[in-house]
Amino acid sequence: MSSGKVVLGLLAGVAVGALAGILFAPAKGSKTRKRIMNKGENYADSLKDKLNDLLEKTSKKFEKVKEEVTDFTEKKMGKTVKVE
Repeated sequence: MSSGKVVLGLLAGVAVGALAGILFAPAKGSKTRKRIMNKGENYADSLKDKLNDLLEKTSKKFEKVKEEVTDFTEKKMGKTVKVE
């Protein structure tokens, strides 16, 4: 599954959860809004953490591939190649 689909699924889940919370809340409106806001913030924090993890993993993989390409190129050409 692509990371874009995961993020889209998470956002859809947050939206559906917030809507269900509003519709079925037995508490006062102000309390319900605070709870929804807190849950939304928790979901947003979780999503940020997952995105940061994804970016970190992607960056590490990119660096590894870049090193492998550089090594391969150096071996084939017989000289040092600088990749930026």
